[in-house]
Amino acid sequence: MMTWAVLISIAGLLALLISGRVRPAIAFVSLAGAYLLAGLVDTATLLRQYTNPALATLMLLLLVSLALERTPLLDWLSQRLLSGKERSATARLMATSAVLSAFLNNTAVVAAFLGAISRQKRIAPSRLLIPLSYASILGGVTTLVGTSTNLVVNSFALSSAGFELGMFQFSLVGIPVALLTFGVLLWRARALPHHRPEATADKLAYFLAADLQPGSELIGRSIEANGLRSLEGLYLLEIERNGRLISPVGPEEILHEGDTLVFTGEVSKVQALQRFPGLKLFGHQADDLLATNLVEVVISHESELAGQTLQEVDFRSMFNAGVVGIRRGGKRLEGQLGQIPLRTGDCLLMAVGSDFRQHRNIDRNFHLLSGSFKRPQLNRLESGFTLAGFASVIGLAALEVLPLFHGLLLLMAGLIAGRVLSPAELRRRFPFELWMIIGSALAIAQGLENSGAADLLAAGMQALFSGHGVYAAFIGCYFLTLLLTETVTNNAAAALAFPVAWTTAQAFGVDPMPFIMAVAYGASACFLIPYGYQTHLMVYSPGRYRISDFLKVGLPVSLTYSAGVLLLTPLVFPF
Repeated sequence: MMTWAVLISIAGLLALLISGRVRPAIAFVSLAGAYLLAGLVDTATLLRQYTNPALATLMLLLLVSLALERTPLLDWLSQRLLSGKERSATARLMATSAVLSAFLNNTAVVAAFLGAISRQKRIAPSRLLIPLSYASILGGVTTLVGTSTNLVVNSFALSSAGFELGMFQFSLVGIPVALLTFGVLLWRARALPHHRPEATADKLAYFLAADLQPGSELIGRSIEANGLRSLEGLYLLEIERNGRLISPVGPEEILHEGDTLVFTGEVSKVQALQRFPGLKLFGHQADDLLATNLVEVVISHESELAGQTLQEVDFRSMFNAGVVGIRRGGKRLEGQLGQIPLRTGDCLLMAVGSDFRQHRNIDRNFHLLSGSFKRPQLNRLESGFTLAGFASVIGLAALEVLPLFHGLLLLMAGLIAGRVLSPAELRRRFPFELWMIIGSALAIAQGLENSGAADLLAAGMQALFSGHGVYAAFIGCYFLTLLLTETVTNNAAAALAFPVAWTTAQAFGVDPMPFIMAVAYGASACFLIPYGYQTHLMVYSPGRYRISDFLKVGLPVSLTYSAGVLLLTPLVFPF
């Protein structure tokens, strides 16, 4: 009975993750707590999972990356990659992104190039951003530190098998697969849309909501009489009046007190609303708000804003900024600005105050696209120390001279002592949710084993593939992981798929390494839709993409990547 209850709980966890109604950290921690109360894991075992050495290594790597992403290297590269013809620029961008992502956090790599690509006018950003995101994934699968997913799998390998994976063990399959997939990606990049910034039909449309205040001279006059039909770069789309939506808006429509005017338009033309007295953009007078600097940002995957509306958070106090527009992909959002639940990857157009850059929660919540605000960078000495220190740590770990955890710990101490990183910044940016997810997932895996559910899963996999051999089971584990990573986050996919792959290998009595690698490569195979991976969400709105754009490029990429993994992995890691 307990065995089936555990399997049903795993199915419920998966359903919650797919629905997106509950944050993954809450879902995983709640289930781990339920297993503790049910006696499937004891307190000591539960706590031991949160102090797993491989998990601690992942946390250290992410914290050290905070210094790496502030070095001038990424900005310097971003300014030099986009010269020449579009095809050669795309190839250089992809190659550079992949090489950097093999050693640096791929989110930081994409974030560094995102702003430069969005600001330049020579090549349409929509032609570059999906290749950038996909290339960062392909580079990440080639090393242990290239993606958090590989380190998550390493945590499970240490917990279940008692061994850790090598720094370049992933490269034996990852590099050939990446090179093979690169050619397909470069070929399919030609199918991406041309959303040029200067093209009138493809302006960066934002959703703007302006309230008509009492006493405004606009009240009682028609749209045409008020000059609201002749705005350069802005278009009055609809009017919300007493809970009723008026759309389309005719030129003879008379404005009433309390109307909410819904505009769509481009970033640089929002100041046109300044000349209309009595308009309030989300609770702030238009002329006061728009007289300040306009900054365009993307909501990061670490942001505390995801899932909340602007009315639910004290946005002005948090950032000394007012939101004047929201954009999500190429889609126009409907409803009042303050009542739209925000998502990771949404673009916000903000009018910021003079001390915006002083707020310490900017980096955690946003990736900068445009505006005069720039993140503080390390000076030459600090940058040199950080890059040399990180390269030394990776080299010593690869040569098995110094364990990766020890090297990262020493580097962290040096960064704090040299004031490159501060304890306050480390507290603010600590990846608490990821730590809770992986620690809880390790405990859940232990509960699966203790309850007998893991043995039942292994028996089911063996029965399913009986007569087809271990290779068919290996393929099944890979595609299970791929399906999970397209529907939930990549780290959650690895956490859910690993126990199945591990017990399947045991049931067949073969070396578990190819099955472990199937989970690692499968969890990074998120190429079809934008919602499975944080870098896809980062480029989704700036590129004004549709889901069909990801499918057009991602399907052949995914097929090529999968074919390479399924052919090469058993050759490099025999059963």
